[in-house]
Amino acid sequence: YRCIKVSHFEGGGINNMSDNIQSFLPVREPTFFILLSLSAGPRHGYAILKDVEKISHERVSLSTSTLYTAIKRLQELEWISREEDSNSRESGRERKIYSLTDIGRRVLTTEVARLNSLLLAANQRAVGENI
Repeated sequence: YRCIKVSHFEGGGINNMSDNIQSFLPVREPTFFILLSLSAGPRHGYAILKDVEKISHERVSLSTSTLYTAIKRLQELEWISREEDSNSRESGRERKIYSLTDIGRRVLTTEVARLNSLLLAANQRAVGENI
């Protein structure tokens, strides 16, 4: 896996990054499932953790520390954003919710397309078609 540095954004901001989405692929499996979880809508950390387990059929089980380290990195990359949960004020507990940003959605969409192209090639080969 390649190391992703925030310095990619210097001088160009988010627009520069959007031109280089391919350079961030492939994303690691936990990152993929975190982005996929948030594609359904905003969630707080614990809900992300549980949803990742569910949608990965329990293949990916994140510890709390791994999840929040990934969330911090994804916020720095501007793939996700953090907001106050308006419902948390009523319960007296401050909770943050996380949302997929436009750039995060584009990364996810591009990664899904990349994975689909791999599956297409594998399926064609498996049934004996020439690629």
